Formats: sequence, C-alpha cells, structure tokens
Amino acid sequence: MSETLKIRRLQDVEMHIPLEMAMQEGWNPGVDDGPPFHAADPNGYFAGEIDGQLINVISAVRYGDEFGFIGLYICKREFRTRGYGHQIWDHAMKYLGARVCGLDAVNEQTASYGEHGFRKIYRNIRQYGISICDTPMDSRVAPLGQGIFPSVRDYDRRFFPAPRTEFLQLWTAPMLETRRGFVFVEDGEVKGYGVIRQCYEGYKIGPLFADTPEIADTLFRALAGPVKGQYIMLDTPEPNAAALLLAEKYELSPEFETFRMYRGSVPDLPLDQMYGITTFELG
Repeated sequence: MSETLKIRRLQDVEMHIPLEMAMQEGWNPGVDDGPPFHAADPNGYFAGEIDGQLINVISAVRYGDEFGFIGLYICKREFRTRGYGHQIWDHAMKYLGARVCGLDAVNEQTASYGEHGFRKIYRNIRQYGISICDTPMDSRVAPLGQGIFPSVRDYDRRFFPAPRTEFLQLWTAPMLETRRGFVFVEDGEVKGYGVIRQCYEGYKIGPLFADTPEIADTLFRALAGPVKGQYIMLDTPEPNAAALLLAEKYELSPEFETFRMYRGSVPDLPLDQMYGITTFELG
C-alpha cells in the first residue's frame, strides 16, 4: 500500500462525503447543508486519498480576498497520527493564503491551532433541548423570501467579516421542507433574522441575529414554534449574556462548546446582537 497522500478538490456531487464523515463524528450537520456549503466557495473543499481511498477531508472557504474559514477537518480514525492531517491542513492554508482566517475548535485542539498562529477569542456554547415554544402572532415577523433577500443580505453584512451572498441565497432559500427562515421588519427596516434547519438529529437554529433581546426572543419563538416538542440546538456566543439568558428561558442546556479562533486581525463584530452563529463549519 502506498503511503503517498494525493489531495484533490471535492466536486459539488461529492459534498455528501464530508457531511457523512461529520455525522459519524457526532457533529450532526444539516440534512441539506451540501448545496449552500458548496456555494460559499466551490473550490474550497478538499479530500486526501491513498491508492484511491479517501481518508481525510477539510474545507477552506474563501470569502472574498480578505477572509477565510477552516472547517470539516476530519481524518478517518485508522489513518490518524500518521501525518496525513498535517498535509491536507497545509494544503488548505496555502489555498487561503494571507487572508484573516477563522475556525471553531474544541478545547483539546486549541493548542495545536495556536502553533499555526490562531488565537482563542471567545467560546461558542451549543444549547440543546426540546422546543417548548409557541409560534408568536406578530405582524413584524414574516417568512424570509426572495423579495426581502437583498435587505437580509445587507443586514447580514454587519455580522460577518466578508460578503457571503452565494451562501446566503441557498441558506435562506424559501420553500424548502428542511429549512425555514424568518425576518423581523419594523418601520420598513430589517432588525433581525434567523434560520432553522433540519439535521440528522433534531433542528439547529443559525444564524439568529437581532438588534435587541426582545427581537431575538420573538424570532426564536417563530423558528422554534413550528417544531415544538422536538430537539433544537442554538450555538450561542458566550460574550452575549442575553443569548445565554434566552437559551435558559426556553430550557436549553449547554451541551458542547468550541472556541472561536482567528489568525490575523480579529474581526470587529457586534457579538451583543449575535444570538446564534450560523455554523461551526463555515462561521
């Protein structure tokens, strides 16, 4: 058997591979994450192979010329500790170049990423539980559709270090059975929005961005209400105390945590208005 790792780019029809590997690791991705993930950067997903056998994957998504994000960094267990992870990591980092880079890391791996210039900035805490919400009757909340997408895209720009239009177009796409989005509009202005998607187990809410805690609460109920009685997850940035209180109010409990790490300058984002990040995989 050869020991040479050959690294190649994953095609759109292969996006199920890293997602299935993520599911096997217990990361519980969304059942339809593949198309929006690929749209974020069609060239940013890589696989390592030995003698034609795929053994590891990584995503290195370029958001324009200034920002990138590492995720889906997985190696099959029988091939770990043999240097193959370092090889595909180096390939991904070379692809991202000099961009500011982000990633979400479990605590056990933060020291390793630190050796590559990444710094711990804050924790994200996954809140988990059964939805106990009723859907609110509020005329300011509307389903997220194509007509209002340009306003949502512009609103989202406040919360992310770079434009991500192609990703958002699919992430917020209306009329999908596996995901739905809601937007909060007052006086003609978008003041919050959120998306909930079906995962292999339960549902994840993300993103959940809002100008105020009250708006976040309303959007949370709009998202969680239709799946009342089922398991939901919300990945809350720890610096946002109101987000932690929102999770506690609706009886969600901390289940898992990551550290948001950056290489380069730390993006100046309004964490106090970020109640749920979009994904651990893409930022």
